Formats: sequence, structure tokens, C-alpha cells
Amino acid sequence: MSQSATPQTIKLSTATYIVAGSMIGSGIFIVSADMGRVLGSPFLLLLAWVLTGVMTLIAALSYGELAGMFPKSGGQYQYLKEMYGEMVAFLFGWAMFAVIQSGTIAAVAVAFAKFTGVLIPAVGPDNILADLGFVKISAAQLLAIVSLLILTWLNTRGLRTGAFVQDTLTVAKALSLGLLIILGLLIYRNPEVVSLNFGNFFAQTNGGPIGWLAIGSALGVAMVGSLFSSDAWNNVTFIAGEIENPKRNVPLALAMGVIGVTALYLLANLAYLSILPFWGDAAGADVMTRGMQHATQDRVGTAALTAMLGATGGILMAVIIMISTFGCNNGLVLSGSRLYQSMAMDGLFFNKMKDLNANGVPGFALWIQFAWCAVLCLSGKYGDLLDYVMFAVMLFYILTVAGIFILRQKRPDIERPYKAFGYPVLPALYIVLAALFTVNLLFTKPQFTVPGLVIVGLGFPLYWWAKRGDNR
Repeated sequence: MSQSATPQTIKLSTATYIVAGSMIGSGIFIVSADMGRVLGSPFLLLLAWVLTGVMTLIAALSYGELAGMFPKSGGQYQYLKEMYGEMVAFLFGWAMFAVIQSGTIAAVAVAFAKFTGVLIPAVGPDNILADLGFVKISAAQLLAIVSLLILTWLNTRGLRTGAFVQDTLTVAKALSLGLLIILGLLIYRNPEVVSLNFGNFFAQTNGGPIGWLAIGSALGVAMVGSLFSSDAWNNVTFIAGEIENPKRNVPLALAMGVIGVTALYLLANLAYLSILPFWGDAAGADVMTRGMQHATQDRVGTAALTAMLGATGGILMAVIIMISTFGCNNGLVLSGSRLYQSMAMDGLFFNKMKDLNANGVPGFALWIQFAWCAVLCLSGKYGDLLDYVMFAVMLFYILTVAGIFILRQKRPDIERPYKAFGYPVLPALYIVLAALFTVNLLFTKPQFTVPGLVIVGLGFPLYWWAKRGDNR
């Protein structure tokens, strides 16, 4: 089916669910362990989550202005094209396909399979099906690919199907996260643990960073996890052309989704600190002696529910994360294909990606996206993908927020149904904080950030190749 205008059928509620559902994956149940080891104190852990929430909300509110100005499918790709021209927009689209969107989808799919393995060990990461020398293929990796196959197929069935799946799973996982918070803060709250964690709230008794520079650097490293857990909020902009009244509803969805998820994340960490000792021993025999810092395989959420409900808690958490990651990836799969469709319409990606299938969705773009994500599922670890993704994505967030200043000068007369909250102070603050984060990461984790820069840089020759003529 040839390309045609897509109907604006997504309501504000579904758009908000896409924002929230794309953000809530497995990160909130895992990353606080590593963050705790890096930071060394409950105060710094919560500070990292607060800073993440503030940065994400400022960026989302800033994007609201851009969404109102350019309510077209492709979202951030379209904004960058208006700000800096086609080449920078292509570099973003290429980076999204190569590592940012696809890497996130792969990481979330691997997390889904990993926790499915808790219930069904035969499909877990320890069941190695093939050892090719340079890579080992586990049952979990194959299950991750199968989960993406199912989600891709569902989204080729039409927008209504994808939206229904998103609505259902987002509500289910928000309720699940809410259950964890209620149990931890109100029902199973451990007074001894609360006294330990909050009585020593600022203490760094386990080798935490000392000195302002060291603390700042440690926060930057630790926030890789929290920023990853809060990422993908911008995915709703990719489908702006299919949302009812996008000039109003896209900015609203961004604000409501990010505020809701940020609140849930902070409450979840407070629940962890009300159940588990922050400090622990890696050789501890149970979840209480291991603490948050040394939760088995960093599964803080599992440790918390186990402390409350015993073995049943571990099973319940596995189910919660399976629902959470599956729903997260549905939003990512649905949105990402629209970005590649927009690039194809500009002649900058495979020509067939711009075509709609019989159900009115970019079917070819969905399947190409699946193929590359499947390759990524077979390579790298969760943490590796996380580091690759966050460095690259932050670079483009900085460029996009900075572009608001450019467009205020370059396009002063264009209609702005919504203006960035706190302009120019808050957008400028975001740029400074995000720049400090990326520079710190460049020095502290060059093994991941330098390859990320190389991947983005590969977009330059690819752009010129695409502009040569026939790129089909």
C-alpha cells in the first residue's frame, strides 16, 4: 500500500500511556543497586533520582513547545531538521536506529527474558544453546527475540491494536508498581531498617565518594541507570501525526506522563529504603544481609518483595517485570517505526519504509526495526547497551533543547500553542546539567562512550550516500 495520510485516532489518554509505558520498563526494579554501590549513601541515591526527575521534566516541558509548533510524525527528527537542517536530523535518525531506540528495545527485551527465566529456568540466561566462540546464544536471548516478534506482528495489525495493547499493559504495570509502593511504605515497612537508613541518611560508610568533585562525578556515573529508566518519554512525539489535536495533546501527554512516572520512581525508592538496609554484604546469605547495594543480580525489586512475602514475592516480582518490560517495548516498537517512516519520506532511508500496509501502519519499517533489534539481542549485556544508549541519547537531547533558543530567534512568528515552562532559565539549566553528565561519562566510561560517538559519526558518510541519488 502506498503512503497516505494517517488518521489522527490516538486520544490524550493513550498518548499519556505511551509516554509512561515507554518509560517504565525493568530499570526501576534493577538500577538502584548499582547506583547505591557507586554513591554510597541513601541521600545521594535519592538525590540522583530527584535530579533525573527534574532533568527529564524540564526536557519534556521544553519538547512541549516544539510538539505544538511541529505536530508531525517523526517528532524529534522533525524538530532537529527545522533547527539545524537535514544532516543533523539524519544523524539523529541513524543513531536512533543503530543504537538508541534499537538498543533500548533490545535491552528491555533481554530483561523480559531474564525475568521470565525466574519462572521458567529452561528459558533463562544460563541455558546456553550454542557457543560460537565470539558469542554465546542463550535461551533467554531467543525468548527476547520471540517477544519482539510478537509485538512487531501485533503492531502490524493496525494502530488500534497497538494502542489497545499499550493502554492495557501500562495500566497493569502502573498498578503493579503502585502495589509495591503501598506494601513497602504502609504495610511491610520495617522500623529497624527505616531507622538504619534514614538515621544514617547522609553517611557514606561503605566507601562512597568523598569531596564535591568526587560526588559530582559519582552522581554522573550513577545517573546512567536512573536516566535510562526515565528515558523514551519522547517517543510519543514520533507518532504526533496520529494523535488527536496534537498541538494540545502531545505537550499534555509529555507533562502528565513524565510527572506521573517520576513520582512513582521516587516512591518506589523510598519503599526500597523502608524494607531493605541500604548497606549490605555481597556474601550475605539472605536479602536483608545483602541489602540494596548487593541485591542478587541487582534485582532490588525482587529482594524487596522477597523480604515482604518470602519466595512468593520473588515470583510476583518476576511477573510484574514481565508485564512491565513487555508493555514498555510495545510503546517503543510502535513509535520507533514512525521515525524511520518520516526519514524515508525525506529520501533518507529505505524507500519502502514510507509505505503503509493494508492495516494503515508502516509495516516494512516495523519489520526492519525488528530485524536489527534481534541482532542486538544476540550481542552485549544489559549494562553495556545501557551505557551505549544513554551517551548518544543525551547528545541529541542537548541539541534539541538548545534548538528552542535557535527557533525563538529564527522563527519568532510561528504559532506556539504552548511555550517551554521557565524559559530561558530551565532549558538552559537542562543543557548545563546534561552537558556535565555527558562529559563526565566520556571520561569515566570511554569504553562505551567513544564507540557511541563512532556510531553517530558513521552517519556522516551514510548521509552523503543517501543524498547521492537512488538510495533504495
